[in-house]
Amino acid sequence: MRDDSAEPSQHKDFVPYEARKGEPYMSPDQQAHFRAILDAWRQELMEEVDRTVDHMKLDTVHCPDPNDRASQESDIGLELRAREREGRLLTKINKTLKKIDEHDYGYCESCGVEIGIRRLEARPTADLCIDCKTRQEELERLQG
Repeated sequence: MRDDSAEPSQHKDFVPYEARKGEPYMSPDQQAHFRAILDAWRQELMEEVDRTVDHMKLDTVHCPDPNDRASQESDIGLELRAREREGRLLTKINKTLKKIDEHDYGYCESCGVEIGIRRLEARPTADLCIDCKTRQEELERLQG
């Protein structure tokens, strides 16, 4: 299933959350679990931005060969597009963290049902339940 943002494989090292018997959905422990995942993901993205800036400072050497210069400019363009996507993702992560702060996290923005722990672990920034997301994608396909 496609989502509206290309989210790389984040949160590789997290331990899946095991809810305690009778634990309410989006308990403080669950919120802390997702906050930790999102904070680690955000930190990883910020480090990548720093590496890109450092890399671009080092690689902005004037190349006398036009082919080398074109290749360098192409590489820089690709890297900048990747950072732009990551910038949008950082915005989405920050929005999601704010939802945790406001105790609105984990519920579908369209119909209000619980999104579900496993779906949120797979896509921590999900803001639609699987049914609403499927419906949205079907409409997008029909609209072209």
